[in-house]
Amino acid sequence: MNTRALCLVLVAMSMAGCANYSGLDTQGQRLDANTLQTGKSLAGVKLSSAAWPAADWWKRLGDPQLDGLIQEALRNSPDMQVASARAHQAEAAAYAANAARLPTVDASAGVSRSRLARDQDPRGEGDAYSTVRNIGASFNYTFDLWGGQRAAWEAALGQARAAEVDQQAARLTLAANVAKAYSDLGQAHIVRDLANDDLKRTRQMLDLSQRRLNSGIDSQYQYQQTESLEASAQSQLIDAEKQLQSASIALAVLLGKGPDRGSELARPAVLQPAAVAVPSVLPAELLGRRPDLIAARWRVEAASKDIAASKTRFYPNLNLSASAGAESLLGDAMFGSTSRFFNIAPTISLPIFDGGRLRADLDARDADYDLAVAQYNKTLVQALGDIGSTLAQLRDTARQIQAQQHAADIARQSYDTGLQRYSSGIGNYLDVLSIEQQLLQAQRQLASLKAAQIDLSIQLMQALGGGYSAADVASTTPAARTE
Repeated sequence: MNTRALCLVLVAMSMAGCANYSGLDTQGQRLDANTLQTGKSLAGVKLSSAAWPAADWWKRLGDPQLDGLIQEALRNSPDMQVASARAHQAEAAAYAANAARLPTVDASAGVSRSRLARDQDPRGEGDAYSTVRNIGASFNYTFDLWGGQRAAWEAALGQARAAEVDQQAARLTLAANVAKAYSDLGQAHIVRDLANDDLKRTRQMLDLSQRRLNSGIDSQYQYQQTESLEASAQSQLIDAEKQLQSASIALAVLLGKGPDRGSELARPAVLQPAAVAVPSVLPAELLGRRPDLIAARWRVEAASKDIAASKTRFYPNLNLSASAGAESLLGDAMFGSTSRFFNIAPTISLPIFDGGRLRADLDARDADYDLAVAQYNKTLVQALGDIGSTLAQLRDTARQIQAQQHAADIARQSYDTGLQRYSSGIGNYLDVLSIEQQLLQAQRQLASLKAAQIDLSIQLMQALGGGYSAADVASTTPAARTE
C-alpha cells in the first residue's frame, strides 16, 4: 500500500471515529457570581476592601489559649490526617497519569538449564541437556495523536488541585469547629455559674422561709415549695456539670486527644465577637477566597478534561513497540550475528464495534461534568446565602443582647427589692418566687445570646473563607509542581 492510499485509509477511519459520538453533549452552565444579587441583604453593613479575614482570624476573639488549641488540632486531628491522605492519593494519581504519557523501556536477562524427556528428545534417548542464555530490551510507546493522554493527565491534575484545596477547606472547618467548641466550653462554665448562683439564692430563700415558718408568718406549704425549688436548683447544677464535662470532651476529640485533655484546659476567657464588616468586592472575589468554591471549580475543569480524553478514544490510535537482544545456547557466541534478534511493530487501531461502550463512557463523563457544574453552582449560592444569613442574624442578635441585658438588670433589681421586703416580713412569698425564676431565665437567655453571637462571628469568618486566598498558595501546591 503506497503512502497516498494509507493517508486515505487514515482519513476515512478518522471520519468514522468522529461520527460515533454525535448527539452527546453537556448541559451544565456555571453561574456567574455577579448575577447573584446581594445588595439588599448587605444593606446597612459596613463595607471595606480590607475586610477579608486574616489567616489567623481566631486571634481576634481575644483568648491566647484558643490560638494554641487550634494549632494543636491542626497538628493532631484525624480530620487533617484524612484530608492530607486524600490529597496524597490525588497527587499520586496525577503522577501516574503523567507517567502514562511517556514511553516505557524494559530490559531483561536470564539463563535456563533444561533436560529433555525421552518423548521430547528427537534422538529418543532422553538424556539431552541444554543451557540457554538471553539478554534483551523492549520499547513501547503510544502516540498521543489527539491529545487524549494529555487531557487525562490534566484531569488528574485538576483533581489533585481540588484535593489540595480540600485540605485547606478541612483546615478552615477544623479551626472553626475548635473555636465553636471552645465557645461552647466557655458557655458551659457560665451556665454552671448561673446554676450555682441560683442554688445560693434558693438556699437563702429557704433560710428565710424557715425563719418565717418558725415565726408563724409562712405556712408549711410555702416552706415546702421553697424546699422543692432548692431541690430543683440542685438538679440544674448537676445537669450543668454534666454539660460542662461533655463540652470539654467534645473539644478534646477535636484536638485529636483523649477525654482527659479536656479536663486540663483552663477556663476560657470571655470571647469577643469579631467586628461585623464584609468586603466591598463581594461576591466577585469570593470565588478566590472560599476553598470549597475553588475546589468545586477545579472539579469542573477536571471533568471537562475527562470529556476531552474520552472523545479521543473514538479516533484511530498509533502504537510503536520494538525489542532487541541476543539469545544463544551455551557454547555459542552470546553476541554473535547468529544470536542477535530484533523486531519493530507499529500498530494502528480503531474501534469499529464495541456495543456502545465508548458512547456510554462519554455519556457518563458528560454527566460527571453536569454534576460538577451543579455542585459548583450549589456551593456558590450556598456561600452567598451563608454570608447574608449570618450577617442578618448578627445584627438581630446584637439588638437582642441589648434588650435582654436590660431585662436581666431589671430582674436583678426586682429580685433584690423583693427579697429585702420578704426578709423584713412585709413581702409576698409568691412574688419573690416568681421574680427569682424570671431572673434565672433572663440570665440564661442573655448568656445564650452572647454565645450565639460568638458562634455567628465564627461562622462569618468561615463563610468569608477564613483568610484563604487562591493567589497566595496556587504556586506552592504539590499538584502545581508536577507541571
